[in-house]
Amino acid sequence: MGIAHPAVLDAFAHDKRRDLLVLAMYETRPWTGGEDQLLQLQEKLNAYASFILDGEMAEAFPQFLGKPVEIQLRTRHQPSTLALGLLQQAQEQLSLQQIHLDTILISTEEELPGTVTEQGGCGCNPGGCCS
Repeated sequence: MGIAHPAVLDAFAHDKRRDLLVLAMYETRPWTGGEDQLLQLQEKLNAYASFILDGEMAEAFPQFLGKPVEIQLRTRHQPSTLALGLLQQAQEQLSLQQIHLDTILISTEEELPGTVTEQGGCGCNPGGCCS
């Protein structure tokens, strides 16, 4: 799990209060500004966008078809300047597809996968959920 694993959907939830779908990714490591971490973030964002835009999400979760979608980066540390720049570019591109991107600073173990499940979701692999 985490941005180091782009093929894994870290968490998926239906936020009933806002009636939107949340796809969360996690990063607990400090943002060192290294190219590897930025590449992992970019690959994870691309995988999430592909999951949404290529119809895999609609196929896996047809009951949520047509709901707005938000991708969240949940991180323990403030992203580096380079990571923030990448996130801004991603937000601009995703917004063209009506997908919101948000960065959320988390501080405790309770805020790792498990909290998104409180909203009705689960940790999943793209293409399948919660076996």
